[in-house]
Amino acid sequence: MSRFRFIHAADIHLDSPLRGLEADPDAPADQIRQATRAAFRNLIDLAIDETAAFVLIAGDLYDGDWQDYRTGLFLVEEAARLGRAGIPLFLLYGNHDAASIITRHLRLPDNTKVFSAAKPESFILDDHAVALHGRSFPTRAVTEDLTLAYPPPLPGHLNIGLLHTALGNREHDDYAPTTLDALVAQGYDYWALGHVHARAHVLAAPCHIVFPGNLQGRHVKETGAKGASLVTVEDGRIQSVEHRALDVLRWARPTVDLSPASDIDGALALVGRAIAAELDVADGRPVALRLHLTGRTAAHGHLTTRPEDFRQQVIAEGRHHGAGRVWLESLRNETRPPADPALLAERPDVTGRLARIIAEIAAAPPPGLLGDYPERLRERLRAVEIPAEHILATGPDEATMARLQAMVLAALAEG
Repeated sequence: MSRFRFIHAADIHLDSPLRGLEADPDAPADQIRQATRAAFRNLIDLAIDETAAFVLIAGDLYDGDWQDYRTGLFLVEEAARLGRAGIPLFLLYGNHDAASIITRHLRLPDNTKVFSAAKPESFILDDHAVALHGRSFPTRAVTEDLTLAYPPPLPGHLNIGLLHTALGNREHDDYAPTTLDALVAQGYDYWALGHVHARAHVLAAPCHIVFPGNLQGRHVKETGAKGASLVTVEDGRIQSVEHRALDVLRWARPTVDLSPASDIDGALALVGRAIAAELDVADGRPVALRLHLTGRTAAHGHLTTRPEDFRQQVIAEGRHHGAGRVWLESLRNETRPPADPALLAERPDVTGRLARIIAEIAAAPPPGLLGDYPERLRERLRAVEIPAEHILATGPDEATMARLQAMVLAALAEG
């Protein structure tokens, strides 16, 4: 029985910056900057450890034209490492690294082959009876179905097509558009796709159609495990397609319901549990979080009136798990007070009276509401250029008054 494995990766985006942690002075700049390289090293390690027959990269190896030659030199080093292990590497260029975009070039190691951008090209691997078919993007915006010119399957071989396409996914630019029916009709055994950053095993029969997703999440919209597909072939047939996580930093967007919290400590305990859960599924990787807070909670007033205090308290919750393991990308507070502030004005007591006064002021702010405070503040900020639309220049507008009213009523509702 003949058996071998190959690796299908895509959307490496070498040296692409990770976005969203710029505002955190404690975020490890070097680790973030090197994340795509570290994930690519993991890919090469996986190929060597699994004694892969070959490695496929279905587009967007690069994120665009290199800023300098270091990006290309890194690729040469890693491709050569594969070569020393006797593993060939096949590259297909996509919209981010199309032939018209990459202006710098280095001679690649002999084990590395790049599909032509002029027309579809095939590589035959006689040792494993495999035929690879693909075409690199000649320009960034390829709008025709490239597969129409792909060759028919080679008899007696495992036929694999490489293509960079959205395949109808509306979250991505519709480059090299095609359809499932068109891919199936081509008669290949496996389609190694790229361009869509979310992993998807679109079809398993009569042929396998796979997006491995990108190798490393680069911002908070690219959550979850990122990596490549490890494909096992037995007697000329695909037996399994396994996802292997290769990323070095994980992004997450947990929603935390704070309604059970009776105070700020209770709210932080719930946030702490959510952080611990994300770290558990990250398998030891550091995690960057966008927290979404919901629910009617007694902690709402603290969250609304002292947002920076709570942000720092959340960061401290992350530090409970050790330095450098958790970063807070952003915090979105959509909690509400335990009682509806709009009902306060109906109360007959002093709280109700105060609520009605606040509503009247918010609806029609009297002249000089802030007294000479804006003038004194402007005097202290003499060196700062204040935009014409800023509250210190215009006075409190309707939206500002609405926010202030909500904050004061929330505090009253919890009092």
